[in-house]
Amino acid sequence: MDPLWALRQVAFQLERAGEPTYRVRAFRKAAEVVAALPDGEVARRVEAGTLTDLPGIGKATAGVIVDAVAGREPTYLSRFREPVVGGQALRALLKGDCHTHSDWSDGGSPIREMAETARDLGHSWVVLTDHSPRLTVANGLSADRLLRQLDVVAELNAELAPFRILTGIEVDILDDGSLDQRPELLERLDVVVASVHSKLRMPAPEMTRRMVAAVSNPHVDVLGHCTGRLVVGKGRPESTFDAEAVFTACVEGGTAVEINSRPERRDPPGRLLRLAVELGCVFSIDSDAHAPGQLDWLSFGCERAEECGVTPDRVINTLEADELLAR
Repeated sequence: MDPLWALRQVAFQLERAGEPTYRVRAFRKAAEVVAALPDGEVARRVEAGTLTDLPGIGKATAGVIVDAVAGREPTYLSRFREPVVGGQALRALLKGDCHTHSDWSDGGSPIREMAETARDLGHSWVVLTDHSPRLTVANGLSADRLLRQLDVVAELNAELAPFRILTGIEVDILDDGSLDQRPELLERLDVVVASVHSKLRMPAPEMTRRMVAAVSNPHVDVLGHCTGRLVVGKGRPESTFDAEAVFTACVEGGTAVEINSRPERRDPPGRLLRLAVELGCVFSIDSDAHAPGQLDWLSFGCERAEECGVTPDRVINTLEADELLAR
């Protein structure tokens, strides 16, 4: 087993399991150290027991390297693989992911790394949806930074073809339902995910008007994590709104309802997801990934989608890129 591959896989599985960032970074740093070594140096150091003499290699990362060189699967890999019981048939049909973040906003990895991981997971495309400017805590993109990002994506697409990075944004839904980016820029993007990130406890009538205005905007393609809830740790309660009115507006506007796959979100809740199915919504099953390993969280969203009666023909990321853009 290639020790470089093993270290990167451990980092991937740690991210997928939601482990602390410092642990993930330790394995990614160790992978960088190993990648820089001359041929044969890893084997020599394993035999001499001097791996930990290298800066950036500790006991845990050295153990993974030793196991890999010996042809054993590192225990870290088996320990952090979490099986997904359902949703695999639907997961196999997904061609891409409409909601991902890079280190241009609050993600932890460069655009290229996120794109290459998505490709290696079997996707044919991925949408880059870094945050909009008002979300300063997440280093949201100003108009000028977004324009620069579009140039970077164009360069990467020339290198990574036929895989495609689709341009996008996770745009804040402002208090009055307007969107936190210039309309002419939103018009240029392939996919716009609109989400509420502020005043989550707004009274239901006002929140309903706010969300209906946003999903009715012709620039919006996906309604992101609609209730804003968190279901782990201290948690966060759902925003309250007239779900029937919001989902009906999604149907009328052709806006997909996101099934957010993040384990701490699982948004929308089952009862609202079933309501959206009944009302005729289409869906986007998204990872909302902020790191490469989190891209594999789509399996969790697919499992929930199947449980709530979502059929593949109503999931927009079963489409090829050109079909998605033609919606």
